[in-house]
Amino acid sequence: MNSYLVERYLPGVSEAELRIALDRLHEACTELSARGNPVRYVGSMFLPEEETCFCRLDGDSPGAAAKANEIAQLPFARITAGLAISPTGPIPSG
Repeated sequence: MNSYLVERYLPGVSEAELRIALDRLHEACTELSARGNPVRYVGSMFLPEEETCFCRLDGDSPGAAAKANEIAQLPFARITAGLAISPTGPIPSG
């Protein structure tokens, strides 16, 4: 699977409203995957002061990520392929 970053601008949206919308995105991904179009919602970073949200989706194509957002009725500015990098060693404390 490939990773995609979904960039969206959400002026005036509260954290509570966004959480509800992201639940819809998760459900849309589950629905699409069940229909044979694998896509998985991995998580988001919300920047309320910037009115911006970045979501990571993993899937076979950017089209699958776009379709999940359309089903969830979540607007987005763009979807960009990315490389997900996880820590390889212990995370330093403090």
